[in-house]
This record gives sequence, structure tokens and C-alpha cells, in this order.
Amino acid sequence: MNNNTKRILVVDDEQKIVEVLKSYLENANYVVSTAFSGYEALLAFEKHSPSLVILDLMLPDMPGEEVCKILRKRSRVPIIMLTAKIQEEDILRGLDIGADDYVTKPFSPKQLVARVAAHLRRVGDETGPLSNIISFGEDLVIDTARYEIKKRGHVINLTPNEYKLLMTMIKYPSKTFTREELVDMVLGQDYDGYDRTIDTHIKNIRQKIETDSKAPEYILTVHGVGYKFGGG
Repeated sequence: MNNNTKRILVVDDEQKIVEVLKSYLENANYVVSTAFSGYEALLAFEKHSPSLVILDLMLPDMPGEEVCKILRKRSRVPIIMLTAKIQEEDILRGLDIGADDYVTKPFSPKQLVARVAAHLRRVGDETGPLSNIISFGEDLVIDTARYEIKKRGHVINLTPNEYKLLMTMIKYPSKTFTREELVDMVLGQDYDGYDRTIDTHIKNIRQKIETDSKAPEYILTVHGVGYKFGGG
């Protein structure tokens, strides 16, 4: 699929940043929509249904974190957050509310475009087995054709990275994955963030699919090694 079928929504209140990103993304043959506030971002998202969102966290009308939460309730679209906050806790908090990646300011537009491409490739990857329906009794049912997951009949929303992480582990139920392996398989070998990002995604998945996230049945911790899927 060509890049020109992919629309990127860029949200930032700094016009210069928006213009630079728009130029770089259009040079990479993406279609670009822009917004300069949280309210504009939500309107643009509904109007254009972008394939990916680049979202600044410091917006004039509402925090970017709040925009991220709203978008995540509506869609599994990848969200890359732009932030001047460089503390690890702030970054992990952003991932915790549904962002898929972060880029700290100042940043290289060329590298950001590369991350956009990487996320879009991962979203398009086939992550599930050949069977469309994977069920674990009536408790957890996954429709891989529709990217739909139900917990006791109720649809739950996973981010693209959470979905790929879960499906990767389901595909190899007897394998114990190290954090480094999961980073490579889910986030890509070019990912240069924290290994603890995987821990955050695991925590989020457990909160969504486990009956008791503190006593998980599906995503198990193998102490000193990593994680494995226990529902096989």
C-alpha cells in the first residue's frame, strides 16, 4: 500500500513545528491533516479518520493526555506523543494512557517520519494465527479478522502495540519471552526507548483482559526472565 493512502494527523500549537512536520511527511508521500488545539484535533480525527496521530502534550485548551484518552476510547490508531517532558515517569504515564510511542523535543523530523513508517508497518502486519476466532472458554474471545477482543462478551480496546504484544505471545504459548525479545518483535529493532515500556504494556493488557490483574491467568511473569502466555 502506498504512503499516499495513509493520512497523518499532526497536533501541535507551535505553527513552525506543524509546518516542518507537514513538509517532511508530505515529502514521504503521506497525506497530512493538522490541528493546533485539542478541540481541533478531535474534530479533525472524526472528519479525516487518520491512520496515525502525532500528538503534542502541551496544548492550549486541554492536556494532550486528555486528547489521547479520548482518541484511545474511539480507535486503536497509533498515537505518537511529542513532549518536552523528559522524565521517565512522564513518558511511562503517557504510554499508560494509550500512547504507542514518544518523541522528546527537540527532535529530528527525519527520525520521526521513520518512526511513523515503522508504526504503520506494524499495524499492517499479520499478528494472529490463520484461524479468525481464538477462544479461551467463554472468558476471552479474539476475532483476528476484525481485530476484536471480548472479555466475557464485552468488547475491550487494546492499542496497536498492546494487541500485537498479546497476539505475539498467544502465537507462541509455550515460549518465555525476554523484554528485549518483545521489544524487537513488537516495537521493532530500531526502537531506542526504555525496556520498561514492555512492562507498561503488559500492565495495561492485564488490566483489560485479566479477571484479577494481580493474579493473572493469561499474561504470566517468569521471574528473572520475562513473560509468557498462560492461556494455552
